[in-house]
Amino acid sequence: MALIEILMPQMGESVMEATIISWLKKEGERVDLEEPLLEVATDKVDTEVPAIQEGFIKEFLAKEGDVIQIGSPIAILSTDGAEIDFEKLQRGNSVANESNKINIQQSPAKNIEIEPDKHIEKEEYFHDIPSQEGGSSDRFYSPLVKNIAKEEHITQNELDAMEGTGSEGRVTKNDIVAFLKKRKASGSQFPSNGRSLKSEVELGTSIPAPIAGEDDEVIEMGRVRRIISDRMLESRNVSAHVHSFVEADVTNIVTWRSKVKEALFNEYGINLTFTPIFIEALAKALKDYPMMNISVDGYKIIIRKHINIGIAVALPDGNLIVPVIKDADKLNLIELAKLVYDYATRARSNQLSIEEISGSTYTLTNVGSFGSTMGTPIILQPNVGILAIGAIEKKPSVIQTEEFGDILAIRQKMTLSHSYDHRVVDGALGSRFVKRVGDYLEKFDVSRTF
Repeated sequence: MALIEILMPQMGESVMEATIISWLKKEGERVDLEEPLLEVATDKVDTEVPAIQEGFIKEFLAKEGDVIQIGSPIAILSTDGAEIDFEKLQRGNSVANESNKINIQQSPAKNIEIEPDKHIEKEEYFHDIPSQEGGSSDRFYSPLVKNIAKEEHITQNELDAMEGTGSEGRVTKNDIVAFLKKRKASGSQFPSNGRSLKSEVELGTSIPAPIAGEDDEVIEMGRVRRIISDRMLESRNVSAHVHSFVEADVTNIVTWRSKVKEALFNEYGINLTFTPIFIEALAKALKDYPMMNISVDGYKIIIRKHINIGIAVALPDGNLIVPVIKDADKLNLIELAKLVYDYATRARSNQLSIEEISGSTYTLTNVGSFGSTMGTPIILQPNVGILAIGAIEKKPSVIQTEEFGDILAIRQKMTLSHSYDHRVVDGALGSRFVKRVGDYLEKFDVSRTF
């Protein structure tokens, strides 16, 4: 004979808690292996939880309506019923005094008081449920139903009037799907909040996409735009995006470039932009912080030994391509300027090879060239970071001088926006890295040659 803790099962990687909708058994009742034991709800799914072992329900540790952390105990199961006073249960009394019950959300499983001669067998319980996504009165609504109602603009009055087919008239996912189908058929479909595609997959019904008006023009995405669309969504789903921002004083760079760009063009035929200078600073920072020059493979981290910087290039048709400067840390400024010019020119005429647009370990995008002061770019997989360079602007700034102390001066400022993958890059590293890039830009040597 043994007592076994029944734990709130795992409902998917991002789900941390679940609400008990109803117990399908009573204390003292027998339950068979895999027989439905209770019904729970999360913000993603409503589901029945099966019993992990046959036996008798000795005690419920949580009641209907309780919100329980994943992995917390919710009931005690007796394998043979020897520990249960069935006669007492039949008289309508609880197995244990209500005051001795455990607060599940705060008390760990080890605080459960069991008689000294009894033994609790711990049992792992992980039941993967397919991830699905989806307003309030005194009537109970599961988190999933609430989410669907909110995103499909179902009013509270509509919810309250909805006939529920669940236990005690509870509104289920099927009920709300039937309501949406009926509303669609009646022609009163309110525009969905950007989830038409997800509704088809997750609600099992077809919610129409926005209908073009009489004067609207509908065009199909081209092949490149479809690829960009898919990859950006994929990156958002894969990487946990976090952003850090640093303002850098690039007055020295602006001054130096103005001084040398004519000579550089005369000698090399290249119009020097700011991008090669940014790449140079970025490559130095990546050498200082090699854990920004990595990729993720499941739970493995791949530390890249080559610093290959992708540079986003806007194409005439409005699309985007990212040529890659290999071993950028080994190239001088002239070599970087030549490559940037060459790649940008050939990218716009669709002349880059597969080799030239693959293999990046970090990405740079210059949103400032289009007038943006900052941006929050999406990471290019399998990189874990991307840096957006904002527009350079003249700003009043307090600077410290040896002769006059603090003075107010007009300086050339820009914002560096760093997006990074929080799965492997925490705020400390992400912030220090972009700060280091800013430091290299601010300390640019105006006396240097090309």
